[in-house]
Amino acid sequence: MKKTGILNSQLSGLIAALGHKDQVMIGDAGMPIPQGVTIVDLAVCAGVPTFAQVLNAVLGEMCVEHFDAAEETAGNNPEIWALLQKSLPDVPYDTMSHEKLKEKSAGVKFAIRTGECTPFANVILRSGVVF
Repeated sequence: MKKTGILNSQLSGLIAALGHKDQVMIGDAGMPIPQGVTIVDLAVCAGVPTFAQVLNAVLGEMCVEHFDAAEETAGNNPEIWALLQKSLPDVPYDTMSHEKLKEKSAGVKFAIRTGECTPFANVILRSGVVF
């Protein structure tokens, strides 16, 4: 049994299999996941687990070189926007409309569904390299 880090075997394996430039989405409970995208559904009930808990766990195991977020996040969910800025301080990012982010999510390697029930708590992370 794994002692530390992500214990969910599906999620741990998917992160381990990421290559440079692969993309992953972490989404709130209401984010639609396009058909054909692998889903790691961690949602237990409203608010469990939170977007912040999942983001922190993923960042503990994944090298991120870039992220994308909805431009609506800063104004409509300043707590999530502040979390992204704090958690990824030196990582370049792009913002786009929520609709465009949903379209872009069709190209992710997998999506993680959280129990987060606040608006615009979604991010697409692009895998970097550690060397």
